[in-house]
Order: sequence, then structure tokens, then C-alpha cells
Amino acid sequence: MTKNPNTIVIIDNGSQTAHLIGRRLHQLGIQTQYTDPHEALKTIKETQAKGIILSGGPSSVYEEGAPTVAKELFELNIPMLGICYGWQLMSYLLGGKVELSDAEYGQETLQIAKPEAILASLPQKMHIIMSHGDTVTKLPPDFVILGSTKRVRFAAVRHTSKPLFGIQFHPEAFHTENGMTVLQNFVETICGLQLNPLPIEPKEIIQQIKEQVGDKKVICAVSGGVDSTVAAFLIGKAIGKNLIPVYVDSGLMRPGTTEIVKYIFSKLIKADLIVANERSRFLHALKGVTDPEIKRKTIGKLYIDIFKEIAKKHTNVAFLGQGTIYSDVIESKGSKGASLIKSHHNVGGLPKDLGLDLVEPLRSYYKDQVREIGRLAGLPEDIVMQQPFPGPGYAVRIRGEVTEERLEQVQKADKIVIDEMKKAGLYEQMFQCFAVMTGAYSTAVKGDARAFAEVVAIRAYTSSDVMTSQPADLPFEVLKSLISRIVNEVPKVSRVVLDVTPKPPATMEWE
Repeated sequence: MTKNPNTIVIIDNGSQTAHLIGRRLHQLGIQTQYTDPHEALKTIKETQAKGIILSGGPSSVYEEGAPTVAKELFELNIPMLGICYGWQLMSYLLGGKVELSDAEYGQETLQIAKPEAILASLPQKMHIIMSHGDTVTKLPPDFVILGSTKRVRFAAVRHTSKPLFGIQFHPEAFHTENGMTVLQNFVETICGLQLNPLPIEPKEIIQQIKEQVGDKKVICAVSGGVDSTVAAFLIGKAIGKNLIPVYVDSGLMRPGTTEIVKYIFSKLIKADLIVANERSRFLHALKGVTDPEIKRKTIGKLYIDIFKEIAKKHTNVAFLGQGTIYSDVIESKGSKGASLIKSHHNVGGLPKDLGLDLVEPLRSYYKDQVREIGRLAGLPEDIVMQQPFPGPGYAVRIRGEVTEERLEQVQKADKIVIDEMKKAGLYEQMFQCFAVMTGAYSTAVKGDARAFAEVVAIRAYTSSDVMTSQPADLPFEVLKSLISRIVNEVPKVSRVVLDVTPKPPATMEWE
């Protein structure tokens, strides 16, 4: 391990946003080193770290086997910032008290009592993202309060003489106001590091692909979405004619997707596109499947089977290219100690005997970074800024079994949502907007007769990196138009509801 006295060591306790902390610090030009809690002391000494961050995590400090660190860390006189579980662990080890209390998920307001240290130069009130069940109910000796929320008294604290700081909220989350300032205060003012922001450089990614692939061929899974398109574009730049893009028409994608993919690979990326028409195969595989995890893994396995079949028809194919991004990895339990949120088919659905090495040039990047990489690499704005669509397609927007009838319902409802948002000039302002067949049924009156039909949910939100989101502010006139069209134009629908849940606690998709 290389010694670097300008390094911040991040102790990963399994938080969904643990690696987002490093991403934020990289934006500031700060070098980071991740470590497991049990190896933290060794890593800190070997790197001669200038600062330490204890990440959040899904555990309780009192659980058997919960992540913990050596108490010696607190005697090193190295600045330390505990975030969420990291702050609870710091408190617990130093003599404070942590208890299960009123949970907070989503946006709260921090009232700053002392605008100093990590909270220097911040407004008296600011919106923050919380995601916790336990909380510190008694401070360890010699700690003082810097800020509180309505339900959490010790939301931001500091030690009176040692460089130890704790916060219950997540400064790394995009929707935490001034979160970058909190992190900058810690690394620049407290740790004494000089900021040196580094730009994203697509040429370096392309060179890495060249070195990895050599003269072999890459079967590249494409869907028309921004992630797979940017990945294929970079791979194509690196290996030219050795790129074999494959679009699997599963029947689960938005109408018109095939035409979009053909346009991309005839006009933007010069490559011979293979289109595999496999609608009936996917619907047959999903028959009777209702569990979301089984549904995702069934789709993932079928995709891989198809890619392997196509690879066998070509010579010198050694790699499978994918548009995997970091949020896919972390939600699929990509970090030791992290919880499984949902298995993304390009992560959780991959077999051990794949027979192809993976080329995933975007695996370490978040959605907003992927857009920037695509933009810098030369892709047009309408491609890099399109709304994401899930890899498993409408299968994860149909709660329960996927049938021909329900697939037709969700496609019609989804088209109405998109049409109405575009007509109102709102589509470009959102990260995603879509319809969900909820699997819930309610009574309706249609034509003076009783009907018992399915409820459709509308979800529309803003986000930057897929790790946090806030519901979009939709005008009531737009909602009225949406509701009227869906209940009248989509068969066997009783009513429409609006999902206004942020992330956390919700995920972007329902399944």
C-alpha cells in the first residue's frame, strides 16, 4: 500500500452511499483509500492518512457482528468524521448511548446552533438527507452540539479538544444542501488538505479498454439507454470493428426502442448491430413469476444465455461489454457489509461460468458522470440526457406476473405519462417519469356499473446520481389530464395514484 500523506481513509461500514463519499472527495481533488473496519488501523498507519471518515451502514451498533473499529483510532489525533452509523459507532465506543428511536428517512431540516468547524459558513437552516433508525441519545464525554433536527438533538457534534466530528445526516447525498461544503470544511479546514479538482477524461477510459481487450472482440449489450450507449461508444472508440453491439428485443422495452437503437448504431456509432427478437422467449420465462428478485434474475439469466449463443457464432469473442454504472453495483450488494436492495440483471444475474470476461468502462461512475463522459466523448445532448429506462424493462413496472394484457396496459399508461409531461414542458426537468401497474385493485364506477380493476401509480422525480431523489412538483392541471386519460384510455384501470416518496426510503423503481 502506497504511503500518501494527502489521503483520506474511508472506513466502509456498508452504506449504500459509502462510495459516494469518495466520489464527492474526488470532485474536490482529494485522494481516498477505502478499507474494511477490521483493517482500518493498519490501513491508516500504512497510508499515513491525513483524515478518516467513518461511513454509514445498515447495522445497529449493538448487533452481533456489527462493523466496529479499534478504540486506538480515536487516540491517533487524526481528524475523524463519523457519518450516520459512523457517528453512532464513534459515540458508542467513546461512552455515549445509541438507541432505536423515531426513524428519519428523506429530507429534514438542520438547525445550526454553532456555525463552526465542519459547519462553518453555512446558513442557520438547511435541508439535509436522513436515513436511519438508531440515533445517539446521550453524548460521549467532552462532545458539544453543533446542530439538531426536530427529532434528532445530536445531528451534528464535535469534541471539545480532539479533531472528532459526528453527523447523523448524509453530506454526500446530492439532495443535502451544502453537503459539499461540509465535506470541504472537513478535508480542507480540519485536515489541512489542498483542493485540486480533476476533470473527467474519456481518453483515459478508452485507453484502459484498449489495454484490457487487445485484439479480441467484444459482444456489447445495448438497449438504447444512456449507460449502454456511452459504454458502447467508448468501446467502439477503443477497438473499432471488433465491437459487436447486440440489442435483445425482449418485448419489455418502450415501443420505438428498436428504431432508436438502429439509429444510434447507424448514425452515431458505426458498427454492425445485431437485433435479437426474443419477445416470446422472455414472456414464456416470466410466466407465473411474481417475486421481484426472481423476476430480475430470470431476465438476467435469459439475457446472458442469448449473448452466449450469439458469441458462439463469432470468432475471437472474449468479452461481454455492459453499461453497468456504480449505482447498479451498490444496490446489488456491491460492498462488503452492504444490504442487497435489488439485483440488477447486469450485476446480480451474471453466472460464475459466464465464459466471457467483462468490459464495464462505466462501473466506477454515477449517472451524472456517465452523462458528462458521453458528452465529452462526442455524443449528442439528446442521447446523453434521455431519461433512463430499467434494463428489465416493463417487467419491473408490473407488480406481480407479467402477462400480455398487463404489458399492453403499462405501455399505454407509460406513453400517456410521457406525452403529457412533454406537452406541459416538464419532461426535460425530470430524471424519470413513468407509470406502474401496482397489482392493487379497487372498486370503480364505469358507465353506471361497478368495476373492480387495477390501480395505476405515477412516479415522477428529480435526481442527479440515482442515489437520492425528490418528487417532482407537478401542476394540478397536468395531474388531472394524466388521470383522465389513463382511466379512459387504458383498459381495466380503476383509479390513478401519485407516488411522491423520495429516495430514501423509496428506490427509483417499485421492484
